[in-house]
Amino acid sequence: MTRKFFGTDGIRGRLGQGAITPDGVLKLGWAAGRVLCRNSDNPKVVIGKDTRVSGYLLESALEAGLSAAGVNVLLTGPMTTPGIAYLTRTARASAGIVISASHNPFEDNGIKFFSGDGGKLADELEADIEAAMDMPLQTVAPERLGKAERFSDAAGRYIEFCKSTFPAQASLRRLRVVVDCANGAAYHIAPHVFEELDAEVIPIANQPNGFNINLDCGSTHPGRARDEVRRLGADIGIVLDGDGDRVLFVDGDGDLIDGDQALFVMMRRRMELGLLGGGIVGTVMTNYGLERACRELDVNFRRAAVGDRYVLQALREQGWLLGGESSGHVITLDKSTTGDGIITALEVLAAMIESGQPLAQLVSRMERFPQVMINVRLVEGARAADIVGAPPVVGEVARLTDYLGTDGRVVLRPSGTEPLIRVMVEGREAAEVRVHAEKLADVVRSVSAAG
Repeated sequence: MTRKFFGTDGIRGRLGQGAITPDGVLKLGWAAGRVLCRNSDNPKVVIGKDTRVSGYLLESALEAGLSAAGVNVLLTGPMTTPGIAYLTRTARASAGIVISASHNPFEDNGIKFFSGDGGKLADELEADIEAAMDMPLQTVAPERLGKAERFSDAAGRYIEFCKSTFPAQASLRRLRVVVDCANGAAYHIAPHVFEELDAEVIPIANQPNGFNINLDCGSTHPGRARDEVRRLGADIGIVLDGDGDRVLFVDGDGDLIDGDQALFVMMRRRMELGLLGGGIVGTVMTNYGLERACRELDVNFRRAAVGDRYVLQALREQGWLLGGESSGHVITLDKSTTGDGIITALEVLAAMIESGQPLAQLVSRMERFPQVMINVRLVEGARAADIVGAPPVVGEVARLTDYLGTDGRVVLRPSGTEPLIRVMVEGREAAEVRVHAEKLADVVRSVSAAG
């Protein structure tokens, strides 16, 4: 469905542009309040944010808009996206809102919504909110204005929830764990979770200043965590993103472990415990090695479009529990309603503890096909759909697909949050895959530049 403001994961953009302005977000808060709380006698919304300096501005604007719509507000302060999903559900709120641009730089920001059950909004509700934004803003009567208050002990409640997903009799004692908090929303949460389960925790990128979120750290820049794991001889590195809904890992050898490999480890553990609950959902970007591993283990595998909302949709359609993306968004529906980096990390750690094996050994059972992805930034004004459908691009994709046959894949995917086209090529020989990906990326750049 065509959207004026909403993308694949809420509304996101450069601060001061589009809908990410004080007046735009105030109107958004009012519109969301009208739509999401229209059937509630005592409407309330939970609002959390990551550590961007612009979060203060947008939080105030949202609060004002919601109040004008007659909606009460619970403010958590810095809180992860999955934390808001959990707190919205347990506080019996009408909706939850996260002010975050996830893995983007600090200049960007965004607004994400959860329904009262902690799930993503239906397309119809997003459409209703957009329609309401085109209406004149009318403030409710003074006696009906919403009030705002702090959500007491929001962080403590979420920490206890995360710990409750770890096996009750297990301990992380004798594990040295590097935790990269991306200078983001998990900076005051993730280290405590692992410490309270007895791990020796070395937190890094846990000193946010409003401007350093995701800066040379976190899941988009895992090099710092890799260096720390090697330097300290740590057992594992846990690498979060700015809003804590995705996680990558570093094994004891300093090698990066992505979401596909984490899914494999979790799948094997759940199979051994009889807790798999059906098949696995990946995306069009999921490494072919995971699909083949599922086939060898007689586990059903389904690919969804990129985006955790599409993974979640596929899981619900199939009645399955486990799915995720290469980027580290992993959903465990028996534990959370959305991707949660901390909960994913706890399940991977449980697999290590129960098996007595290091992470490198656990992931070695899955053959990972060489995969190269190149982000091609579009020139201003260029439309991704036009470029993907241009004859030179279509022709090169067809030629490459025919050449790779059943030993590889080609995927072109416009980003849902940035002016990018992601060029992905997968095959058996790493050097050859790199050459093919760069050639296809050059064709995409040329078409973009030509207008």
